[in-house]
Amino acid sequence: MRWLCLLAAMSVAGAAGAAEPSKVSRASPAPPAPDLSPPAPGEPGPDHQRLSITIYNGGEALVQDVRSLDLPAGRQRIELREVSNQITPSSVSLAAPDLGIVEQNFDFDLLTPAKLMEKAVGKQVQIVRTNPGNGQQVTETATVLAANDGVVLKIGNRIEVLRDDGAPTRVIFDGVPQNLRARPTLSVTVDSARAGRRDATLTYLTRGLDWRADYVAVFDEKASRLDFQGWITLINLTSTTFADVKTDLVAGSPQLGGIPRPTPIRGVTRGGTEAPTNTQQVGDTYLYPLKERTTIAANQQKQVGFIEADKVPAQRVYLYRANGFGSLTTPAHADAVLQFSNSRASGLAAPLPAGTVRIYMRGSDGALKLIGESAIGHTPQGSDLSLRTGEAFDITVKPTLESRTQVDRRRWRYAMSYVVANAKAEPVTVQLRQLAYAPNLKVLNESLKSRRANADELQWDVPVPAEGETKLTFEIEEESR
Repeated sequence: MRWLCLLAAMSVAGAAGAAEPSKVSRASPAPPAPDLSPPAPGEPGPDHQRLSITIYNGGEALVQDVRSLDLPAGRQRIELREVSNQITPSSVSLAAPDLGIVEQNFDFDLLTPAKLMEKAVGKQVQIVRTNPGNGQQVTETATVLAANDGVVLKIGNRIEVLRDDGAPTRVIFDGVPQNLRARPTLSVTVDSARAGRRDATLTYLTRGLDWRADYVAVFDEKASRLDFQGWITLINLTSTTFADVKTDLVAGSPQLGGIPRPTPIRGVTRGGTEAPTNTQQVGDTYLYPLKERTTIAANQQKQVGFIEADKVPAQRVYLYRANGFGSLTTPAHADAVLQFSNSRASGLAAPLPAGTVRIYMRGSDGALKLIGESAIGHTPQGSDLSLRTGEAFDITVKPTLESRTQVDRRRWRYAMSYVVANAKAEPVTVQLRQLAYAPNLKVLNESLKSRRANADELQWDVPVPAEGETKLTFEIEEESR
């Protein structure tokens, strides 16, 4: 709305009071209060913060903020600025020697043109209009009647809406309401047993801080190897800048409210069996401390490297999954899948926090080309990973249900054929998996030898010649439950 733009040019009489440093308020006169706000980055100051943040997957973080406070003895109110605007007030803890906490409040009603006008409802303001033709200014006293989807004013005996006609207009207020803050502020009433300076540790949980892992894998198919690099992406969606902060990242799924539900690990075909030696563990989560202190600016994303391994053994395979016994009138593409391990033997030797793996290959000109990306879950060290990069353009499979026969009340017999076609200039092997989890299942006959891939699937490794096709046939008898 235009009126919001007009409010941006407002003048506030006595607004200097809004920019005063944080203060200690007492019932009786007190010496000048210390400024409890942190100094600007790089500036020395008596109340310089020592910040550390632990960021969890899922958008929650634990902030520990050590500030040096110079307090008189007795009961008083202190104001701590530069806290997160998405703080969880019930999680706040302030601890310092000889200091008792009486009451704490989080003031998040921030000073904005719109909020200033909302707080002025029922009060008088000065409206200053400038004539664009001659520059003459006219000032009128107005009562603010409403500030919902626009501003409604009473000027003398007329009702007027703050107009959206482009005319230069300013609104002058008598002052800033006490409950509006220029920055998110934590107000704490304390009882100090003694006067003097001491370190106080402010601890709280906040939303709006998150991290994720992003991985780059450069695959060399001829060498059957890949170069693997992991990046941590820090995300700050709060309006607070955390300067010169020690940062720890927690990978895992600690219970932070809600109902726990078991979830499969995306991209993993076999769970890990190795204990990592180069990663800190806290409970059943892993801790990734950043090597250096950093500044996480408000509304910023930044990346930091944390894993790197070269020449990790890997292979590309082609996979087709059949989830039932049926026919297709047209062929379907097989999946292109990249398989590798994060075991010690592979050289990767690290647990992998959940994230996205982007897979590249070099073209004939040597330039990297993205061939696909796949999400992974929190992956223990020693796991086997199988990441789908997309559909195989040149590999197709056409299933046909040749017959379906009921043997008796509980047993059925299925005869299937699969025509696997290869339009590549080199031979390939396609892993064809058939959903087959019924009890007492029997393979009566098959043109290629099958094996049990897992509890739910049978697998045939189908060799297909270059520019050719292979027909797989089998007959299965299963007993319904």
